[in-house]
Amino acid sequence: MTRFIFITGGVASSLGKGLASAALASLLQARGFKVRLRKLDPYINVDPGTMSPYQHGEVYVTDDGAETDLDLGHYERFTCVDARQSDNVTTGRIYSDVIAKERRGEYLGATIQVIPHVTDAIKEFVLSDIDDEEFVLCEIGGTVGDIEGLPFLEAIRQLGNELGRERSMYIHLTLLPYIAAAGELKTKPTQHSVKELLNVGIQADLLLCRADREIPDSERRKVGLFCNVGEEAVVPALDVKSIYQVPISYHEQGLDEEVCRHFGIETAKPELARWEEVVKRAMLPEGEVSIAVVGKYTGLLDAYKSLSEALAHGGIANNIKVNLKWLESEIFETGDTIHHLEDVHGVLVPGGFGERGAEGKIQAAKFARERKVPYFGICFGMQMAVVETARNLAGISEAGSTEFGPCDDSIVGLMTEWERDGVNHQRDEDSDKGGTMRLGAYPCDLGDNSRVRQIYNAPNISERHRHRYEVNMDYEAKLADAGMVISGKSPDGILPEIVEIPDHPWFIGVQFHPELKSRPFQPHPLFTDFIRAAVDQSRLV
Repeated sequence: MTRFIFITGGVASSLGKGLASAALASLLQARGFKVRLRKLDPYINVDPGTMSPYQHGEVYVTDDGAETDLDLGHYERFTCVDARQSDNVTTGRIYSDVIAKERRGEYLGATIQVIPHVTDAIKEFVLSDIDDEEFVLCEIGGTVGDIEGLPFLEAIRQLGNELGRERSMYIHLTLLPYIAAAGELKTKPTQHSVKELLNVGIQADLLLCRADREIPDSERRKVGLFCNVGEEAVVPALDVKSIYQVPISYHEQGLDEEVCRHFGIETAKPELARWEEVVKRAMLPEGEVSIAVVGKYTGLLDAYKSLSEALAHGGIANNIKVNLKWLESEIFETGDTIHHLEDVHGVLVPGGFGERGAEGKIQAAKFARERKVPYFGICFGMQMAVVETARNLAGISEAGSTEFGPCDDSIVGLMTEWERDGVNHQRDEDSDKGGTMRLGAYPCDLGDNSRVRQIYNAPNISERHRHRYEVNMDYEAKLADAGMVISGKSPDGILPEIVEIPDHPWFIGVQFHPELKSRPFQPHPLFTDFIRAAVDQSRLV
């Protein structure tokens, strides 16, 4: 029997519903249950693929090619359960499906309304594509009271009635702010938030209360009294130093115990040893390194959420603290590269789109190559490293990317055709922007004597992609003569996946996004080895 837990948020945004959902799922998983996590996003975009990173943060990509909310990254990192296309839906996608059905005449001439047609579509999504999961946790994006979220709240209200209390539960994440002038935590915002939820017919079963300090028992009783829940169902969600402490903290506060009590389940206590080991290694490192991340969206670090976590995982694997130096790539276009990078032990250039800041990324790659500093280029970061090598070592002075417009030597060009699962995909300059990239997991063959084959300790790998442009294989020989080899290719040998410079301590560029598959318990091998190389570099400085 599958049980459904619906997680809503109130008072303020960015309280951490995604992290709370992932942490609770990991606790249920540690008790022996099979879990699945889903995100219902109220925005009207069909998916976040065309949204600016400054608007939405990172676009997380699943194995099956879904462009999703960054919270699915938390879900995967905390549970190691691979997300799917069916685990994230938006208002745009719901309305698109409903309108398509209406155009096909599937509603038999009915007047299409939010209730029941839109809410039925939401319910169908929540209940679909479930195997033998014992718990499905559904996070509703936004904050209670947002007008665009009302159809989703109505849908989960209906589901609660249809499933019954034995199969459904409502958890509301809220905030108890501390007012310094009064010297106390205030419960009124939480009371108003719960009342807002009641206005749409949902009575919260458990309140998860964010606070920056201990919540006195008297305040918990007050919240329970005014919000119509028992004191034990008012669970503190206190600030911690590492996000990987959250499952441990929630367990200590009784969150998973209260959830099991709600459903009338008795199980053994969760086994949290692996979480304790991760926290120990994260909080008590044996040393530290400094990594420069030269990006285009460093003004909003959520744009690189999986990347920062993967670097932290690399640190955990090496028992090293990784200090990140976030640098906007445009600052290197003035030529003052050394001033910003001379104190770092590694340079990472992540993905991105568009011409802005591209020359700065090229300069960062040049610095790392010439100074023998470990370099890790991801997607756009790989492409700019190839352009740099072509210009400065292969003698192709006009090397560039057609992403920025026509150029004489298109070292990087638009990918117009590729194959996935036996299906041929074709794109051109006039294709729609949304959902038209090379998305999801693709196989890659590694060169026999390459560094990456040693790192992966395997001849073949599978990694997740999100890109429209690729390195031009016509320049493979010239790049090899200049010292850069293509060490990973698609199985048919047509698409370049990895480049490296053998005559360098650590210089690797990858077309895919390895950060999307890194977990605290299973650090990605490329990030693990990159941080190891950074540790070696720190001993030379």
